[in-house]
Amino acid sequence: MDRRGTKRRGENIEVAEPRNKLPGPAPSMPTDPALYSGPFPFYRRPSELGCFSLDAQRQYHGDAQALRYYSPPPTNGQGPNFDLRDGYPDRYQPRDEEIREGLDHLLRWLLDHRGQLEGGPGWLAGAIVTWRGHLTKLLTTPYERQEGWQLAASRFQGTLYLSEVETPAARAQRLARPPLLRELMYMGYKFEQYMCADKPGSSPDPSGEVNTNVAFCSVLRSRLGNHPLLFSGEVDCIDPQAPSTQPPTCYVELKTSKEMHSPGQWRSFYRHKLLKWWAQSFLLGIPNVVAGFRNPEGFICSLKTFPTMEMFEYVRNDRDGWNPSVCMNFCAAFLSFAQNTVVQDDPRLVYLFSWEPGSPVTVSKHQDAPYAFLPTWYVEAVTQDLPSPPKTPSPKN
Repeated sequence: MDRRGTKRRGENIEVAEPRNKLPGPAPSMPTDPALYSGPFPFYRRPSELGCFSLDAQRQYHGDAQALRYYSPPPTNGQGPNFDLRDGYPDRYQPRDEEIREGLDHLLRWLLDHRGQLEGGPGWLAGAIVTWRGHLTKLLTTPYERQEGWQLAASRFQGTLYLSEVETPAARAQRLARPPLLRELMYMGYKFEQYMCADKPGSSPDPSGEVNTNVAFCSVLRSRLGNHPLLFSGEVDCIDPQAPSTQPPTCYVELKTSKEMHSPGQWRSFYRHKLLKWWAQSFLLGIPNVVAGFRNPEGFICSLKTFPTMEMFEYVRNDRDGWNPSVCMNFCAAFLSFAQNTVVQDDPRLVYLFSWEPGSPVTVSKHQDAPYAFLPTWYVEAVTQDLPSPPKTPSPKN
């Protein structure tokens, strides 16, 4: 879907004048929210194609073994009183963030199932394949004031693949993460442990280890404007009591936030945090976010459910709020920009889209390392039309 700010690309994109001293062939793209206001673009209701799990060692399994079941505490008039610091740091196994997985797990799933895709392999040739988290960053870009991003894009057999690259600033921030922030990250996972059971109808067991290698991922198909999408996102749990058992409408997203005491704190929460929660859940088609509010001592004092489709109501009359149409129109415009920029079909050729708050999106072109992200095992298997990947592809650094 073309919005203002992307129509100037012209038909002869290859010969467009590089701007901002870019070696790449394409112009830059503005991110000002005012350029993307307008009607909400078409977004097809996401439908689940399948799922996969990652175990405690971060190994891939093509099934739902890591799926957990929503099991909230009884509402007896008292707060849940969950101690989110319990088990930190002795019962905590954080994922090794130095291992850059790229799209590898999603590509494993795709190799196993590409023969069964509705519309056949031809459908995939026009589609965009990525992680939900990357799309979330695009949705929130018009309102983001602090964190930039980089997205690597390659075209292979017609399909456009998008994979995030850690920016130097994000890497520096991660390596210098203060102890308090590390503990807050643990608390988010600990909250899930209090709210989820391993089997339907059973109770949560918060006495075990919190291992953030473990993940259940849903693989979905959708369409934004005229862009077919195939993407995957991590899902916290499934609600066995949900009105519909059809994924993704039976999934629940779990979040924590600090307790709020003033209208100003709530306003800031609605403007910033709720925007990210909305973008994440809306893309995946998850109907509800259940938030646990924690006090300064790290205990959850109250729970509140935010229906995804009602989140915008909290900022509808706030002139400094966010607008879902702007988010989705910008994302659709970016996907058009990427589709028209990444013209060469070559898995070793990478177009790197870069953005910093207050600037337009720019693009540069790179061959092979360090930005090439489609693994050899995937490229070879697709090229030779092999049925499945090698059993244990080594993680890409």
